[in-house]
Amino acid sequence: MLSHVIPPPRGYTKVSNGLVRQSRLGSDAKILVMYVQGLPEDDRDKALSEHARALHFTGRRYQKAKTELVASGYLHEKRETVAGGRWRTVQVFSNVPLTDDQAARLRAGGPADGYELVSTAPAPSARFPTVGAPGGRVVGGLLPADEELGKNESHPPTEASGDEREGLEEASGESADEPSNEPPEGPPEGPPEGPSDESSEEPPAGPEVAVAERVLLSLRHEQRQLHLGVREARTLTGLAAEWLRRGVTAGDLRRALCSGLPVEGVRSAVGFLAHRLREKLPAAPESVPAPQPPPPPPALIACAGPGEEHMFRPHVPWATTCGPCHREEQRAFWADAQARADAAPEPAPWRERFAAVAEGGAVADADAEGGAPGRSAP
Repeated sequence: MLSHVIPPPRGYTKVSNGLVRQSRLGSDAKILVMYVQGLPEDDRDKALSEHARALHFTGRRYQKAKTELVASGYLHEKRETVAGGRWRTVQVFSNVPLTDDQAARLRAGGPADGYELVSTAPAPSARFPTVGAPGGRVVGGLLPADEELGKNESHPPTEASGDEREGLEEASGESADEPSNEPPEGPPEGPPEGPSDESSEEPPAGPEVAVAERVLLSLRHEQRQLHLGVREARTLTGLAAEWLRRGVTAGDLRRALCSGLPVEGVRSAVGFLAHRLREKLPAAPESVPAPQPPPPPPALIACAGPGEEHMFRPHVPWATTCGPCHREEQRAFWADAQARADAAPEPAPWRERFAAVAEGGAVADADAEGGAPGRSAP
C-alpha cells in the first residue's frame, strides 16, 4: 500500500495511537472521542447525546457507540439525587481509559492534570530495591483545542524594575540626577497616536465577511499559485464579501477566482485576486418592487332582507342582501315555482293532442273551400 500523508499546520486534534488502534471500539465511538477532544473548553459541558446529535449519531447507532465507550473505560456514568427529590446523571468522559476510582476522583473535583490511583495495596517505597505494588498511571485531561504544531510558547524576558535599574546605574558610576539625552528604551506611555495595524486590518462584521475569508484561504487547495496568508486574505474580504452580497455563491466565487489563470503564472496572489475581484464584480441585482398591498375589504352596508336590520360586506357590487337572506329568497322563489307547476293541469296525452291538431287542420281546410269566391263545387 502506498500512502501520502501531509501533516496539517493548524486546526488539528492530537489522538493517541492506542485509541486509533483500539479493536474494541467501533468507528463511531472513536469519532465521538476525537470530536469531543477537539472542542473548546466552553463547548464540552454538554451531555454526550448532544455531541452525538451534532454528528448525526442517533438511535441504535449512538447507543452502540456509548456501550463500547462504557465497556472500554472512556465513559463513566453515575446517577445521583439533587434537590427536590429529582435524579440526574453525571458523565465523566476522557480520551484515555479510566478506572472507577479515577472517575470518582474527577467527579469529586480532583485536579484534571494528574492524580494518584486510589488503591488498597501499599504504595511502592523509596528504598532500593523498590518494595510494594506498582502505582497507577497518571491520567491527564483533554488536550487543548487551539494547540498548533511548532507554536512558540516561550515568554519574552521581563523588564527590570525601578530598584534594579537604579542599582545598575549606581554600579556603573552614573548619577540618577544627571539628565540623559538618549530616548527611553521602553515603549512610550499613553495610547498610540495612529490606528494600529490589527485594528485597521479587521474587516467589517457580517456573515458574508466570514464566508469570504474562508473562500480566499481555501484557494490554495485549488491553485497553489493563489496561496494567501491570513492578513493578506483579510485585506481582500471586503471585495469578496461584496460578491456574496450580490447573490454569488461561495462555489461560484471560488471558480471565478481560480479559473483562467495567466499562462506565465501569477506573480503576486494578492494583486491578482484584488484586480480580478474589482474587474469581474457582477452587476448589482435589480431591485424587486414591493408587492402591492391587498385591496381593503368592502364597506359594510345594510341588508335589504327581512328581519332585524343588520350589516354585511357584499362580495359583489350588486349584492343587496346578505348570504342567509339571499339563500332564503332563493328557497322561497323556487318553492313558489314548484307550487305553480303542481297546480297547473296535466297536459293531454300525445295521441289526443295529435288528433286535435289533425281535426283542427281538416276544419280549417273545409272553411277555406266553402268561403272561396268564384269557385263552384264539382
